[in-house]
Amino acid sequence: MAEPIRLAKRVAAMLPCSRREAEQYIEGGWVRVDGQVIEEPQFRVGEGQKVELDAGATTATLEPVTLLLHKPAGASDEQAQAMLQPAARAPDDDSGVRSVKRHFSQLAVLLPLPPPASGLAVFSQDRRIVRKLTEDALSIEQELIAQVSGTIVPDGLARLSHGLAFEGRPLPPIKVSWQNETRLRFALKGIPPYLVPWMCEQVGLRLEALKRIRLGRLPMAGLAPGQWRYLRPGERF
Repeated sequence: MAEPIRLAKRVAAMLPCSRREAEQYIEGGWVRVDGQVIEEPQFRVGEGQKVELDAGATTATLEPVTLLLHKPAGASDEQAQAMLQPAARAPDDDSGVRSVKRHFSQLAVLLPLPPPASGLAVFSQDRRIVRKLTEDALSIEQELIAQVSGTIVPDGLARLSHGLAFEGRPLPPIKVSWQNETRLRFALKGIPPYLVPWMCEQVGLRLEALKRIRLGRLPMAGLAPGQWRYLRPGERF
């Protein structure tokens, strides 16, 4: 019996093509072994195993991706990232992107939410997105819905909008409005979400739940908790 060989070597001999091209086919999710997609070029295959190349296969370089997740309340950044699995992809994701394993590695967590909060979370491999959401973090508006209890102090809404100072520094002006008797809408720039509980306390309110529904121009829209989708071509923060 011949010793099993690396899948990349088998594909290169089968097509034929260069070893690097074989690796690109495999990493792109185009190669099946006994009917199962294998994306690791180092995977070892035996002489009797069936290796196939899917129709439409290409060696085009995989573009970096950005994933948008509806983070459930209570999940840490690590737990949220672990939810980025193919099975949790939103069924109505119309980005046209083919999922491959490489899309779920080397993802940067951008503008993270505190664990108790839920809502739109962003993970990206794209250096342009990483740079923008890091360098321009203070200028990107975040829209959050705060579920609160208690009675707000007189002029509390005005103080939330522009009148609080944290650790001796005035907070930048923001937009705050009532959605109903127990929900406040925050549209803020330059204030991290983890400060919202403290802000509520300053005006006599207790934060019960916090949900981010928009980052810049990008709404969370119909993503269910625990579901994710790809950032579509043309979408901008």
